Amino acid sequence: MSVPRIRRSALLAAGLALVTAGALAGPVGSAAAATASAATGQPMNYVVNTKANHGQTQKAEREIRAAGGSIVASYEQIGVVIARSSDPGFAAKLRQSKTIDSIGASRTAGIQASTDVQVGVEETVPTGATADGSEPLWANQWDMRQIGVDRAHTATLGSRDVVVGVLDSGIDAAHEDLAAAVDPALSASCLSGRPDTDWQSWQPTSSHGTHVAGTIAAAKNGKGIEGIAPGVRLAAVKVVDNGGFIYPEYAICGFVWAAEHHFTITNNSYYVDPWMFNCAGDPDQAAVAESVRRAVDYSRRGGVLNVAAAGNENIDLAHKTVDVSSPDDTDPAERPIDASCLNLPAELPGVIGVSAIGSKGDKSYYSSYGLNKVAVSAPGGDATAFQAPNTPDRKGGVLSTVPGNKYAYMSGTSMASPHVAGVLALLASTHPGANADQLRSLLVKQADPHACPTGVFNPGGTGLYKATCEGTEANNGFYGAGIVNAAKAAGK
Repeated sequence: MSVPRIRRSALLAAGLALVTAGALAGPVGSAAAATASAATGQPMNYVVNTKANHGQTQKAEREIRAAGGSIVASYEQIGVVIARSSDPGFAAKLRQSKTIDSIGASRTAGIQASTDVQVGVEETVPTGATADGSEPLWANQWDMRQIGVDRAHTATLGSRDVVVGVLDSGIDAAHEDLAAAVDPALSASCLSGRPDTDWQSWQPTSSHGTHVAGTIAAAKNGKGIEGIAPGVRLAAVKVVDNGGFIYPEYAICGFVWAAEHHFTITNNSYYVDPWMFNCAGDPDQAAVAESVRRAVDYSRRGGVLNVAAAGNENIDLAHKTVDVSSPDDTDPAERPIDASCLNLPAELPGVIGVSAIGSKGDKSYYSSYGLNKVAVSAPGGDATAFQAPNTPDRKGGVLSTVPGNKYAYMSGTSMASPHVAGVLALLASTHPGANADQLRSLLVKQADPHACPTGVFNPGGTGLYKATCEGTEANNGFYGAGIVNAAKAAGK
């Protein structure tokens, strides 16, 4: 897939412990999925959404078992049960129930054991700390300077009372730039559809989550890079399986975990597989969208502020017409889509959708966009040929941590989203009494407005990545309210 689920990464060699490889940060190493389905008799997972009446979840569980299914996980808080069955008629049976509002398959490939998939990496050994305590790779962190992180850190590094949940592929908590930030007591894996707090369960099987984590909170310790809010805590919530997929039950588990452990913010640099867009007219996809919406709403009611990547497909989310990438766990096929088809979780109510910019401040060639779909924009990196930074390495990607005390460049809205999560973490630190809605309002108010380009946007003049921006300087499809500002968030 050319633009995968979490956004495939550009890993480019650069100095200390850098890596080489691909282009856009995506589901950390997508693997070819088995072309299985319930029709073959292979087991499938289903999201089962109950009606609102008290006790409906228990009734639904009984009906699931009576229909030959088993219970994978049950979230009575939101009226969602994750069920499993090998019966091709399982969903049809339960759609007749007066207890159940909707049911849908959470995937198109049958459940099977997956193998670990890693992005190809060629690593070198770090050179160690500098004598004066400055960050050895700071000169290459154009993204941090672009949003004023250097000025922010003269006021605050963030508060330990603030917790940012990284819903991703796991975090290398042993990394010297992350060890102080990751809180094991708040970390878990959701790959079974229910939380597993065993330490090994949330360890990374790819570099994506560790890279995201470094942008948010890498330590200011003179050993590599620095993140936006080094003083806050991180929770590793693993929602990316070994094949690179983020199925609905993983995300549901992650949002409920965030709510019940009182996270301040979550970062979501992915879309929920296997459908890039879940459409209201399809019973399976509609059920998935409803189940994830319930989980996100539950987290919002618990005070969690959720941030999500807009996507790397250069799609106008306000004017959707076609999806060529779904389902991504079996055989993608072109299909028409419309406004009822939602990218999850970025297009759900209350979620802060983020577009990506490059070092010159322009929309990255790959970044999806859309008026009233993008709330703000942030550095995500761009092709060096389009927006080359004035740094020693001259690499257009975002530099951050990867497992094994290493560092890498990656590009994608996956990289933009954690910049926003980091700025929100600073805001939460400097405004400890603010609720999620107030923090969102501050973020938008403090963003630096960026007007639409004149005419059709045509990066590099290639004609390959054309896009049209709609809206005003104060709110438009490319940049939302503008580029986030860490210095203002810190009170500078």
